[in-house]
Amino acid sequence: MARRIYSTPIPFPADAVRAWHSRRGALQRLLPPFDGAQVLSQSGTVNEGDRVVMQMLPGVTWEATHHPHPDGFTDQQTRGPLQSWTHHHRFLDDGAGGCVIRDEIEFSPDLAGWVADGRLGAMFAFRKRRITEDLTRLAGLAPSRVLLAGASGLLGTQLAALLTVGGHEVVRLVRRKGGEGEIEWDPARGRLDAAAVEGFDAVVSLSGENVGEGGWTDARKRALTDSRLGPTGLLARTFGQLARPPRVWLSASAVGLYGDRGDERLTETARVGGGFLAGLCEQWEAEAVTSPGVRVVKLRLGVVLTARGGALARMLTPFRMGLGGPIGSGQQYFPWISADDALYAMLHAMFDPSVDGPINVVAPAAVRQVEFARALGSALGRPAVAPLPAFAVKALFGEMGQEVLLAGQNVVPGRLQDRFRWAFPTLSDVLTFELGLGAPAEPVERA
Repeated sequence: MARRIYSTPIPFPADAVRAWHSRRGALQRLLPPFDGAQVLSQSGTVNEGDRVVMQMLPGVTWEATHHPHPDGFTDQQTRGPLQSWTHHHRFLDDGAGGCVIRDEIEFSPDLAGWVADGRLGAMFAFRKRRITEDLTRLAGLAPSRVLLAGASGLLGTQLAALLTVGGHEVVRLVRRKGGEGEIEWDPARGRLDAAAVEGFDAVVSLSGENVGEGGWTDARKRALTDSRLGPTGLLARTFGQLARPPRVWLSASAVGLYGDRGDERLTETARVGGGFLAGLCEQWEAEAVTSPGVRVVKLRLGVVLTARGGALARMLTPFRMGLGGPIGSGQQYFPWISADDALYAMLHAMFDPSVDGPINVVAPAAVRQVEFARALGSALGRPAVAPLPAFAVKALFGEMGQEVLLAGQNVVPGRLQDRFRWAFPTLSDVLTFELGLGAPAEPVERA
């Protein structure tokens, strides 16, 4: 039997830290994006007998049952790759208004320790920063009811988790028969029960198919357009029918609205650019107009960076093989934002009544595409000199490659600058965090 104990200080009271862990979204927030583990099913949270099933590696599942105790809870493997695994989570008052999370883990066989040490050290370092940052952003926010469209997407999944661990109620719009915490809708047919969406405090709509997947055939363009304009227009019309519409509506858009603009600095007042993507974003934003009294925030999102999916995840394999490098000239600007900062910006926009209209959701440190390639190569310890020439991009991806990969926007987060703090303001910050490359946590006891 092997034993590891980790001690993690968190500058929040033990009750607040324990409450964060006991809510439904905690597991999604606790899983590092670089680890590869995925939740397959979950019943309850951390109460007696609650269970979770996870995929740890392809073809390897792990199931655990939870048991509460006076200062925390325990999860115990009931089925998995090890002979046994027991993890005691203890939330202890540090005597100065903060908390120490004491993680006591026992597992067998002992030979698993050489795998566990590397994985656990990176995981607990990640969790310390994630928990601290989440609690900081959530502190003092009044409990709210939030309606979420696009809840199954990359950002929607994590936004739902973040709001839930903060004690907010999240109700998801789904395109099937709705279950608990869900409302059925059919944007393609314009169907949404207005009575069901009466009285929400906030609505966030993140619906839209991925513009970077597949060539832009006429059929694909229609799908990209319909997946954005249909849901947004339906929400706008529905809110106009309500006696108690939401106080705020966050509606997704993208920096693609600005088109290919070279070195021009682009704040929220910049004109709309040219091309299919710019026109699509312009129409998308135009649909997000509804009844007076609803504060509408249009989220012009940059490239969201997370190892969990999207652009960064797709780049990791070629870069790890030493096959990464600049795309085209590499001189086009690459407007990016960490996944967590995208979520925190949404939280900021949701609860700060001074935020309305379009906001550029990008990091403050603008970089060119070649600089991004070098930063990723450096983080992975690989060269980043294998270019993907512009002619190859156009041949392989056509119009999509021209507008998504070769175009650039030097986007400035003008409206966030004065009232928002980025958790990950530089590429080095976000790549270190998302890829688990920082200093690992060290156990206080190893046996």
